[in-house]
Amino acid sequence: MMASRGYDMTPTMYSPDGRIYQVEYAIETVKRGTLAIGLISSEGVIMAVEEKSRALQTTDKTQKIFQVDSHIGVAAAGYIPDARIMVDNARLFAQNNRLAYDEAASINATAKYLADQSHQFTQYSGVRPNGVSLIIAGVDQKEAVYVTDPSGTFVSYAAVAIGAGSDDVNLFLEKNYTFNVTLDAAIALTISAITEKRKGTDNVTNIKMAKITTKSKMFEKISDAELNSFVKNSGT
Repeated sequence: MMASRGYDMTPTMYSPDGRIYQVEYAIETVKRGTLAIGLISSEGVIMAVEEKSRALQTTDKTQKIFQVDSHIGVAAAGYIPDARIMVDNARLFAQNNRLAYDEAASINATAKYLADQSHQFTQYSGVRPNGVSLIIAGVDQKEAVYVTDPSGTFVSYAAVAIGAGSDDVNLFLEKNYTFNVTLDAAIALTISAITEKRKGTDNVTNIKMAKITTKSKMFEKISDAELNSFVKNSGT
């Protein structure tokens, strides 16, 4: 790897080999974050994250899954304080859309807005890129899942993982995901993808999950009790 030689002092400067080091550092931060997964089913979308709590930490509050609007959720991997600011901006965007146009913001428009926000922090000296990637998932005219990264890119997926171990989990999803999968099967696949990363641990400890169904178009968190019950009944 070529030495940075000062080219990493600002996100506005390209290195001689055409790289922006601060963006690469931010992307590396995402790779060190805990795993997050987004998945489309025929009945809605699933978002899941790993949250490793400390011994005395309360676990009833999810720290890495956020509600943006009634029909849109976000799962984050990377530097979570950056994620909170981006989610707050997305909530404001969604509220303004309802006030201006009397309709809910689309998932595509919300993802593009968040990607544009990330890109702005690669264009000015004296700032750093956001060290977080987001999975934006929801239901409007149809189910949708997008991923943004610190460079300002946003891409649509049917199923995707970001964060630590995401390469292996994405390979697992490529082998096992099928289009038009049911919601229950999507939950089972998501749990299997995370437990596969753990090399055989078959419990849902430290897994947080949320869903938005096509029927309700409402963001709903799935409780730990529901996840445990689902695993017990399905034999996942």
